[in-house]
Amino acid sequence: MGVDWDDLRVFCVAAQTPTFSAAARRLGTAVATVTRRIGGLETRLGVRLFDRSPEGIVLTAQGRTLFERATAAAAAMEDVGRVAAALRTRVWLEPIRVSATEPVISEILAPALPALLAVAPDVRVDLVATTDVVSLAAREADVAIRFARPAGDSLVVRSLPGFTLGLFAARAYLAGRRPDTLDLRRERLLGYDASYGRIAEVVWMDEVGLSAAVVVRSSSTHALVNAAIAGAGVALLPRLLVRRVGSLVEIPAPAPIPERRAWLVTHRDLKRARPLRIVRDWIVEACRGAPGE
Repeated sequence: MGVDWDDLRVFCVAAQTPTFSAAARRLGTAVATVTRRIGGLETRLGVRLFDRSPEGIVLTAQGRTLFERATAAAAAMEDVGRVAAALRTRVWLEPIRVSATEPVISEILAPALPALLAVAPDVRVDLVATTDVVSLAAREADVAIRFARPAGDSLVVRSLPGFTLGLFAARAYLAGRRPDTLDLRRERLLGYDASYGRIAEVVWMDEVGLSAAVVVRSSSTHALVNAAIAGAGVALLPRLLVRRVGSLVEIPAPAPIPERRAWLVTHRDLKRARPLRIVRDWIVEACRGAPGE
């Protein structure tokens, strides 16, 4: 019976928090990801690790036993990953794995690749698009861009420039109506699902009373863009993507929409590796150069 070490890491964090939501915030990932990983671990082990209730989660007797053993094992596995990576920081033989969401990969990093290759022609990078949290200690990625600030003494976290958002619709959807006359609570809204966790724009939709009007949710920003272009409704989108489309009309928001904050994350044991520093600096410049307005 094999155990996924990243599932074990998620379990260890959840065991020290009162809810899966709290564990997700601590890990910088979505609640759905935590729930899926815990469920998969319980299935593989054949035991229930947590008692779940509306008030939160509590370790079962089996869960407490596993947690006692898993804490040391998880720490040891992370040490192996960090030491192995640190041993080769002078000569980086493998591609540097960069993990981010699909829009960041395709709209910000991919167009900026010539700038990276101009200063480091020998560097190789793997651009991995995912909404899941990745384990830097387990070498699932060397660099990660996250939209929830992760916590942990082993991580080096750097704030990236924010991305502004707006509400947008196609002229066909508006059907001649003026954008400033819309009652958004009566419109068809398109927004993000829970894959990214409680990111700022999801919280904003709740706070301004628009969540009930959302008829389509997706983890894919490109899907929301294409749905808006097709006339499906009013979508909450990063201005960066809409600027490149050019065919959508901005709808006045009932309150200021917060920026989408992002953080660049690496492991502290690799922060002095020159190839990684070059890639980190390139990511910062690519995000700084991305048009946000």
